[in-house]
Amino acid sequence: MEDSSELSVNLGQMLNWPQPLTDETRARLKGILVSRLDKMAGLDDDPSAVIPAGVHRSTSPPRPPHAARLAKLYLEPTNQCNLRCRTCVRNVWQEPMGMMPDAVFDRVIEGLRVFSPPPTVFFGGFGEPLFHPGIIAMVRRAKEIGARTELITNGTLLTPEVSSELLAAGLDLLWVSLDGSTPESYSDIRLGAELPLVIENIGRFAEIRSGRGEADKSSPDAGYDAGLGIEFVAMRRNISDLPEVLVLAHRLGADHFMMTHLLPYTQDMIGQVIYSRGLRDNGYPQPILPAFAKGDPAGTALTAALSDMEVTIAGNNRQTPLNHCPFIESESGAIRWDGGLSPCPPLLHSHVSYPVERERLSRAWTIGKVTDHDLTDLWHRPEHIAFRRRILTFDFPPCTVCGGCHMSESNEEDCLGNPFPTCGNCWWAEGAVRCP
Repeated sequence: MEDSSELSVNLGQMLNWPQPLTDETRARLKGILVSRLDKMAGLDDDPSAVIPAGVHRSTSPPRPPHAARLAKLYLEPTNQCNLRCRTCVRNVWQEPMGMMPDAVFDRVIEGLRVFSPPPTVFFGGFGEPLFHPGIIAMVRRAKEIGARTELITNGTLLTPEVSSELLAAGLDLLWVSLDGSTPESYSDIRLGAELPLVIENIGRFAEIRSGRGEADKSSPDAGYDAGLGIEFVAMRRNISDLPEVLVLAHRLGADHFMMTHLLPYTQDMIGQVIYSRGLRDNGYPQPILPAFAKGDPAGTALTAALSDMEVTIAGNNRQTPLNHCPFIESESGAIRWDGGLSPCPPLLHSHVSYPVERERLSRAWTIGKVTDHDLTDLWHRPEHIAFRRRILTFDFPPCTVCGGCHMSESNEEDCLGNPFPTCGNCWWAEGAVRCP
């Protein structure tokens, strides 16, 4: 086992070498990365730990075999939005904007009919789904083919009428983004939105869901078997609101709560992240909720919220394996508003982000468009299957830990020779960023 200073020197020499890396250098680099990761995990002290050749993550459980089925489809109705949130990638990208045409959605539905059982259809992406004028019909048509339907919204357009129509269309789960517990902290992030209005909209949705609202006046007690989730993007400017947002979500009738971390898309947001590097580097904090005296109403409310809701805190479970793709391993795919199929939502659009304070350009990758090919043909294309298999082994360098090099500044190629698109610098794979 090499000591840490030798590791740093060797990595630095090889990653900054001006000439292209040879196969011999790549092999040495992979061995050093294996040693560094095992040293972090404490496996270098275990003489029984055997590392298979070509595998750089000996701490991960065996990956599931490649499966041909499509279990979940992230569908982007539009990449347009009615807000300009500080955290949004749309503030800086150069992507074409648009609404999914009826002809594209027709092809999606036609393609989904072939899959058995039909996948969950999650309406969301890099825009506001309720901004699309045909979103109710989209939910209804997806439900008609037997798909479970989910949707995420900023809540500003969730009027009682829209709530009634979504529930009547068969929506199974609604997620609402709520990043603050006070009007000031909320509007500081969600520019152009008002927290009281969003809370009122969520409350009306919950009432209609339970049969106490105006969804069906002829059958006021019918109700709907739909879930409600709240998503909270954690950063320095709002992390102190987390306990109150948990309580608020519970009071509004939420069944699910998810806290994810901020991925900065602009330089001015770098200082807002509450992690330093990666989970392996122990720079990734677990939120500590406040302690209350016995009988304190605030403590009682928080305990009830944590007990009654399914709560997910990104990165909080240290037993979860690192460097694994939550999209590929859950057999998911994503379709952009123009019909382009990608393996995951982060690859739907080209964009710049700042993981570990370094600028990184992520180029979009689409296997093809559903307007040109059947969805099943795209799903089973050899290059798509090969990519999914490559992701399941996740033989990528740990860019979030090693300090980074010029190759980590894009997803074109990495230091182990993996071709585009590479995933070693992905914060979804790292566990810091989550999607419902």
